[in-house]
Amino acid sequence: MTARSANAPARTRLLINGKLVPGKGEAYEHRNPYNDEALAIVAQADARQMTDAVESAAAAFASFRKTPAHQRADMLLRISKGIESRGEELARRITQEVGKPLKQARGEVSRAVTTFRQAAEEAGHLWGEALTMDAVPNGQGRHGFYMRQPIGVVAAIAPFNFPLNLAAHKIAPALAVGNTIVWKPPPQGPLTALLAGEVFRDAGVPDGVVNIVPAPPVVSEALVAHPKVAMVSFTGSVGVGLSIRDKAGMKKLILELGSNSANLVSASADLEAAAQACAVGGFAYAGQVCISVQRMYVQRSVWDRFVPIFLDRVGALKVGDPLDPATDVGPMIDEKSARRSEEWIQEAVQGGARLLTGGKRRGNFVEPAVLTDVGHEAKVVCEEAFAPLVVLEPFDEWRRAIALANESKYGLNAGVFTNDIREAFQAIEDLEVGSVIVNDSSAYRADHMPYGGVKLSGQGREGVRFAMEAMTEIKFAAFAV
Repeated sequence: MTARSANAPARTRLLINGKLVPGKGEAYEHRNPYNDEALAIVAQADARQMTDAVESAAAAFASFRKTPAHQRADMLLRISKGIESRGEELARRITQEVGKPLKQARGEVSRAVTTFRQAAEEAGHLWGEALTMDAVPNGQGRHGFYMRQPIGVVAAIAPFNFPLNLAAHKIAPALAVGNTIVWKPPPQGPLTALLAGEVFRDAGVPDGVVNIVPAPPVVSEALVAHPKVAMVSFTGSVGVGLSIRDKAGMKKLILELGSNSANLVSASADLEAAAQACAVGGFAYAGQVCISVQRMYVQRSVWDRFVPIFLDRVGALKVGDPLDPATDVGPMIDEKSARRSEEWIQEAVQGGARLLTGGKRRGNFVEPAVLTDVGHEAKVVCEEAFAPLVVLEPFDEWRRAIALANESKYGLNAGVFTNDIREAFQAIEDLEVGSVIVNDSSAYRADHMPYGGVKLSGQGREGVRFAMEAMTEIKFAAFAV
């Protein structure tokens, strides 16, 4: 997917209709966020090339939609095995270009293997149902049924923090039902996408079925607005998601947006387990995970016991070179993001918060920070930090903890630590989120679960089977007999 001269970084190419083509948009130099090494000159599409990619996908859809389900399943299984066979190469590519610690990048690759395998297993289960027509008087003497059909071209717009598996959650279900794809990878993570393109080619994905098109924002807007795009599946910021919603018109949408996930720790909980889960869930990949632990509400009766345990677990995390297999916390994606995190922490402290540990910045690195006594209007509480910071606050009554969690404008995942079944079900019933994770942190996600949020956290659900439903239309048929 790249061309290299003797003394220059590789220059990437686009994948359109099965061919590698030079980008006609403005190229940029892509650098490693850990050591600032030049990785590649990334070619981007211009508006004409983006149109070509959409039209190629639309043309391929005419035949690919007719591909038998067992053939689509076999192709998806080959992709899964191809990712597995090139797993270490993909993991190192992820680490080098987005700074994700290697052990977490390996985990992402393993999850992508599973995502495509699940899609292969589900490809033969495009379900329908018979309808009892004579349940109403004017249905007497008729038979009816419905089936699901693919919708067409899916625009897959993926973020930098999971450049492989979050793209897989868009591509795998689309292919499983017979749709085609235009994949716009993140500017911070195009090399992972292009390497995945080699896996698709080797797996026998037909020309035009998956197109990989790095592009600047103005060209990406053309993708969203193109009349031959049937669905936009986007993971990213709230601002961009709302812009996509406004520009997409009547297209179907899956929008996975922001969060500032709450985690509730009851006096009945296993405090050691809760501290460990929240330390990992709050600081893995420098907190650059949309379901990262950000707000923690701890019952006051165990506050003095829990806080030292939690700080001990945070202090045990290794910060450093993301290619070191022992590293837990690497750099943030760029210095701008690190500076913003530093400013938010300082703003909270100036407003009266206490910084219990961490918070210092060095280049792209921010030390894992834990704050308490933070005002509810501080950015570290009410906005998505997307950074290595956690805010602790005590509560007295369980209902108060739920109310504090619900004060957010987001609602993606919440973690609940309790050994009281009544508390668990009260949280499940009353928390305004898409998923309640009991006795693990909000950062938990299994790739087949229905994943998505409420409020400003988005709309629609991912998870292979649930995305497959969203990427199809119901067609009904009625027979008079």
